[in-house]
Amino acid sequence: MHRSFLRVFRNGELLRFKFRASVAFNKVLPQTYYSTSEADKPNFPGSRSVFVSKLEFIDPDNAEGIPVYRTLNPEGHFIDPSQDPKLDENTILKMYKDMTLLNTMDRVLYDSQRQGRISFYMTNYGEEGTHIGSAAALNPQDLIFGQYREAGVLMWRGFPLHQFMHQCYGNAKDIGKGRQMPVHYGSRALNFVTISSTLATQMPQASGSAYAFKRKQNGLCVVCYFGEGAASEGDAHAAFNFAAVLSCPIIFFCRNNGYAISTPTKDQYRGDGIASRASGYGMLCIRVDGNDVFAVYNATKMARQLCISQSRPVLIEAMTYRIGHHSTSDDSSAYRSVDEVSYWDKTDNPISRFRHYMANQGWWDEEKEKQWKLDSRKMVMKAFAEAESEKRGRPESLFEDVYDEMPDNIKRQMTEMKNHVKLYKEHYPLEHYQPLS
Repeated sequence: MHRSFLRVFRNGELLRFKFRASVAFNKVLPQTYYSTSEADKPNFPGSRSVFVSKLEFIDPDNAEGIPVYRTLNPEGHFIDPSQDPKLDENTILKMYKDMTLLNTMDRVLYDSQRQGRISFYMTNYGEEGTHIGSAAALNPQDLIFGQYREAGVLMWRGFPLHQFMHQCYGNAKDIGKGRQMPVHYGSRALNFVTISSTLATQMPQASGSAYAFKRKQNGLCVVCYFGEGAASEGDAHAAFNFAAVLSCPIIFFCRNNGYAISTPTKDQYRGDGIASRASGYGMLCIRVDGNDVFAVYNATKMARQLCISQSRPVLIEAMTYRIGHHSTSDDSSAYRSVDEVSYWDKTDNPISRFRHYMANQGWWDEEKEKQWKLDSRKMVMKAFAEAESEKRGRPESLFEDVYDEMPDNIKRQMTEMKNHVKLYKEHYPLEHYQPLS
C-alpha cells in the first residue's frame, strides 16, 4: 500500500492527513482522507481500518490484476539481466534433461494406458517448468505434499525411472506395494509424502506439518502443491487460515493451468486467480510465469527464505497451461479447441523457451538434442520393460501393514481368501502374482 501525506491547517493548527493510493485499484481513492489521530481509528478486533465519511464499495471487477513475474522472453533472453540467478552449466543441463525426460516418460506411459497395460495415467505436458523450477530452489530436506501432477519434483530429487514405472504398474517392486492408483508416488527417503486421490486433503495436512516444523525450529519448510481447481475445496481455505494464523513456514504452490478436469477457470471462480486470496488470509504472495523456469526458481527461492526467516506462509501462483488431457479419463477436446492447445504448445512452451536460453549460452545445439532424445527414450523404455515383466505382489499383502500385530479377525479373513483362491484358481490370473504362501 502506498501512502502520501497532505498538510492541512485548522484554526492555525497543523494537522497531518494521509491519503491512500490503492495498489488493487491503481488509483488514489477520490477525496477520502484518513486521519492519523488515534481517536479516528476504530477498535474493532480483526481489522486495521480507519473511519471514512464517504460511502464507497470496493469493486473487484474494476481492479487491476496481480502482475505476473517473468524473467525470460520466448527467445530465451533475460528481460532484466539482474534477474539471472546465475546457475552453473551442470545445474542448467540437469534441469533441462529432467524436464525432457519427464516428457518422454509421459508419452510412453500414456500410450501404455491406451494399450490397456496400466489402468490410469496423468501427463505433465506444459507444466514441466513449474516442477523443475520450484524443486531446484528447495532444500532436499524440505517436506513436499504433492497433488498428482508433480512427478518432475520427484525426478529432480532423484526418484529413479524404474520406480516411476513400478508404481504405475503396481508390481512387487513398487515402494507402495501396488496398493495405490498409478501416478500416486511417494518417497520417505526423498521427503515426498505419498499422493492421495482425494482433492486438496494434502493442504491442511501440510499446514499441520509446517506448524510442527515451526515448533521444532529445524530451519526447513513445507511445500504444498495444488491446482487452481483444488483451491475451490474447503480444505484449501482451512489450510490457508491455519497456516497464516499459526505463522507456519509453508509455501503453497498453486499450478494454475487454466482448467480443472473439465472446467475452465471462468467457471471455477469470479476473482483474480488464486494469488488474490492470499492477502485476505494475511499471507505473502506472488504470481509468476509458470512457463519460465527461472521465474519459478527465483520466486520459490525467495519464498523459502521468507518462510524460514519470518516463519510465515507464502502463496505462489504459477500461471501455466495444461497441454495434455487432465488424465486418461478425460477428453479435453470436449471443452476446449485444438487451436487453443496448439497455441500454448508451440508458442509458449517452457521446454522450448529454456532450450533457447541454453542455445544462447552455447550449452546446447541440435546435435545434442538429437542424441539426448535417443538416450532418454532408451532409458525410459528399459525401465518400462523391467516394470512390465515384474510380477505383482503376494495377494496376502492386502492384509498386512494395517496393524502392528495382525488381529485374529484379519488373520481369519486372510485365510479365507487364500482358501478361496486356491479352490477357484482357474478364475484368477495367479500367474501374474507372486505365489501365495
